[in-house]
This record gives sequence, C-alpha cells and structure tokens, in this order.
Amino acid sequence: MCSVRAPIRGIIGIMSRRAATLCALLSLLAIMAGFGAWWWSSSGGEQQDAAADLPLPPFPPRIAEGKEYESCLAALANDPAGAIAMADAWLANGGGDGAAHCQGLALIVTGKPEAGAAALEALAERSSATPMARALLLGQAGQARTMVAQPDKAAADASAALALSPADTELFIMRALAEGALERFQDAVMDLDVALQQDGNRVDALVSRAMMHRRLNELDLAQADVSRALALDPDDADALLERGILRERMGDRPGARADWEHARVVDPNSTTADLAQQNLSLLEAGPERR
Repeated sequence: MCSVRAPIRGIIGIMSRRAATLCALLSLLAIMAGFGAWWWSSSGGEQQDAAADLPLPPFPPRIAEGKEYESCLAALANDPAGAIAMADAWLANGGGDGAAHCQGLALIVTGKPEAGAAALEALAERSSATPMARALLLGQAGQARTMVAQPDKAAADASAALALSPADTELFIMRALAEGALERFQDAVMDLDVALQQDGNRVDALVSRAMMHRRLNELDLAQADVSRALALDPDDADALLERGILRERMGDRPGARADWEHARVVDPNSTTADLAQQNLSLLEAGPERR
C-alpha cells in the first residue's frame, strides 16, 4: 500500500492521503531525476516531454547540477541502497550539497525517515542554494517527519519553508495537516484557507478543511467543504469517507453507509478503504461498540 495517513477520529477519520507519503516523495524524486528533461505541471503534477520547447520549470529547484547528482537521484527509485553508497562515497570526496541531498533522501526511502529528515534540515540551514531550493529541502524533511509521527517537527519544517517560499500551496497544506495532528484545528483551518485562496479546486485541501471544521464541531462548514469537494470529484474516496462521518454525526446512518461503501469501491486497496470498512463494522455493531 502506497499511502500513509494519520488518523483523526470521527467514528474513524483521516488526514489527507496526499500528506507526507512515501509515494509523494518518490514521485518528486522521479521528477527531479529527469535530467532536466521534464516539465512539472503545477495544475496536476503531470510529466510532459520537454521536447515541446517548454521552458525549464522553476519547480522543483535544483540543489546542485551535474551527472553525479542526477545519477544519485535516479538510483533512489531503483536502487536505494546503491544510492546511499553512492552518496556516501561522493560526500567523502567533497560532493557538497548534491551528495548531502541525495544521502538524506536515500535515508528516507530506505526506512530511516527521521535520520533523513535531520540530514535535510541541516542541509537547508547551511546551504547557499536559492530560497526555493532550501524550501524544497524543508518540505521533504517535513514529509519524513510526518512518516514517523512527529507533527511538531513537521509543522516547524513547513513554517521554515514558508518563510523561504511564502506562496507555496503545498507547504500550507502540509503545515495544516501537522497542525491537525497536534489538535491545533483553528490554525489548520487558517492555513487551508490560504491554500484554497491560491487554488480553490484542491479537493485534498477541501477535505482536510472539512475534517478540521468537524473537529471544531462546525458541522455546517464541514458539510459545505466536503460537498464542494465531491462536486469537483464525486469519486474521491477521502471526501466520501469524510462525508460519511458527517452523515453519521447528523444521524443519517443510511447515507453514511452508502458513502463508506462507495469509498471502498472507488479505492479498494487503500487505507481509506480500510477505514471505511472499519466504520461500516462499527456502524453495524451499534452505539455501544463505538
């Protein structure tokens, strides 16, 4: 299973699956390892051949340049252990920021996210790279901190990254999810407000804000957000799971059941489907079992 989520309880609720997952990191690595020959579309993250004469994108910014850097990043997806060996040897020979970046990422993808996060944070502090490049490092560190349930450090990384790149929608969403895990729901709503001002069609941000409103017992606002999310994507499993939680809270058990069953169908092998099934089991068990 590719996504990692931190639970917020309704009967059972979730943080967005797009938050701080290993899959998201690997997707970013795949883009970064493209030897400069790919265009990153800010609207959907799709890769398109740069042969169409598109300009080189400003994102993701580069920490370093050169064949060794690109080779090390490329190895992360196919040979993570080899990437660590490559980065270690390169560092020993004065590899600098590029080697340190690859080493930090390699630690994350080989199951040492806390060590990888610390390495990326240290690199961001000492690097003379552009502010956007240093913000990227801190964003990756924040993702790794979330993997090991360190939302306080993830929030700090996102805040430091936003000081460097203050208009980054992803960073506002990342910080909001960390704040939610810390039960700072009002702060999370404020960050998600900014993210949605920047991109009002972000279904993940709408679902996340709905969850924060629910935790604040602002059910009308939560319903408005999840309804808008499902208007944009009727088959978004996270939105269906959240609407089911809201419907159950409002006493609409048949509606909740329908949403959770739908969530299982549209994303059957995900953690969302597992949570939907748990909710269905709890619903069948009755109030005394919840």
